[in-house]
Parts: sequence; C-alpha cells; structure tokens
Amino acid sequence: MKISLLFCAVLFFVLTGCGDPSPGMPKLADNATILAFGDSLTHGNGAREGESYPAVLQQLTGRKVINAGISGEESEAGLNRLPATLALHNPQLLILCHGGNDLLRKKDINKMESNIRSMIQLAKDKNIAVVMLGVPKPGLFLSSFEVYKTIAESMDIIFIEDLIPDVLGDNALKSDTVHPNKEGYRVMGESIYAVLKDVGAI
Repeated sequence: MKISLLFCAVLFFVLTGCGDPSPGMPKLADNATILAFGDSLTHGNGAREGESYPAVLQQLTGRKVINAGISGEESEAGLNRLPATLALHNPQLLILCHGGNDLLRKKDINKMESNIRSMIQLAKDKNIAVVMLGVPKPGLFLSSFEVYKTIAESMDIIFIEDLIPDVLGDNALKSDTVHPNKEGYRVMGESIYAVLKDVGAI
C-alpha cells in the first residue's frame, strides 16, 4: 500500500507541474527501440538483474528497452559513449538519466550541464525523442538539481523532475542512500510508462 501510494503521489507531481512533461511525442512504433542511457541508476545497482527500471519499462511497453547504464560513469564519459550507442541501437526514444556521479564527486557543474545538453542535441539531431530524469544533488533534503529543469525548458524536452528524489526519499524504496531497490525501480518504470502514455508515445 505504501509503495502504491508513493507511485500515485509521484505520478501526480510528474503530470501536474513539477517537471510538467508538456512537449508531446510521436507514438512509438510497435517495434521501436527505447534506449535507457545513464549510470548506476539506469544500470540497476541495488537490485538483481532484470529488476532495473529499463527492464520494468520493457515489460510495460512491449517495446525493446536497451539498458545502457554504466555504474560510476560521469557525464563526460557518457557524452563520449553516446554517439556509438545511438548508432548501434537506432532508438526512437532516449531516456536520459545522467550527471549523478558528477554531483557526488563535486565536478564542474557548468561542464556537466554542457555535457548533458550535448547528449540531448545528439539525439535531437537524429530525430530521437528525449525524456530526461532529474537527479538530486546530495544533501539532507532531496530535490532534483535545478540545472536539469533549466536544460529541459530551454531544449524543449520531456522532463520528469521529482521521480528519483521521491523514490530515494522513501526508505522502503532504496537499497542505499543513492540507489533504489527492486520496489524503487518498479516505481520508476511504472512512472515513466505513465508519462509516456500521457504524452501519446504509447
């Protein structure tokens, strides 16, 4: 019950202004590939293989979802890796969740922002739709680091602002201070799926 209540709360905030996914999206083809690209939050650290949010999303959408998460990766390495990954999988949708390790290691925020903007532009140049997840800056009170909203608004992409902070704010949904557990990844996958339905992608 607690998990389902959190999911409803997260979905409410996702769809009603906190990270309002206002840009629409073309419907994904039945054989479309979705690329989930990021670090350990995408890879699924804290849960077993097959319990990551990309695995959950694949089950829900019926589309192939590639888990391209690499634990510990910083945004510069992600930017270097993305072109070949896009070319390999030719996705119709990119779900981007990156920068958490830059924040944890107190890297240059301006450089992180530039790297993330470049990742988004790489996808846009190939007519790949983008959904970005906000990542919290480490601290006592979790909220998506403000630079993500700035990027999303200026680049006109779908942005899910409070999903990760809300999951990591519930001890029942996390395996440690920075990673969800199986139930947390389930909430992430279900919430992203709900947003995709809301914007017309599913």
